[in-house]
Amino acid sequence: MKLILGGLLALPLSALAAEPVVSATAPVAASSLGGQLAQLVLGLLLVLGLIFALAWLLRRVQQAGPRQGQVIELISSRALSARDRLVLVQVGNEQILLGLTPGRITPLHVLKEPVEVESNAQPATPEFAKRLMEILGQQKDKP
Repeated sequence: MKLILGGLLALPLSALAAEPVVSATAPVAASSLGGQLAQLVLGLLLVLGLIFALAWLLRRVQQAGPRQGQVIELISSRALSARDRLVLVQVGNEQILLGLTPGRITPLHVLKEPVEVESNAQPATPEFAKRLMEILGQQKDKP
């Protein structure tokens, strides 16, 4: 044991240093790191592209469904609070006023005479969206 330790101490320190191994692997590690980073970025772009392509395809498939054969039509909607709404739907010739809460849909009233809705009327938008559009319109008018 003493002989081995004595032999190691007799060697010059440069023989024990691992510099040649480090310098030989440093270029390989740098190119490997760059390759791994490029592969990671390309994989991420591929996954994001696939997500966007599937979302686009899903929208196209949903729009291609039959619109004329629908029996239930949303006539109007009004927010009562952040989670509660009143909804007027038409089923065939009947109009039904529904109350929507997070855990329940309650029929409130069946209208005897359907509410006439103008055909050129714009679809109902939430109050927040209307107010935001008004503000943005006013800001565009100002110099």
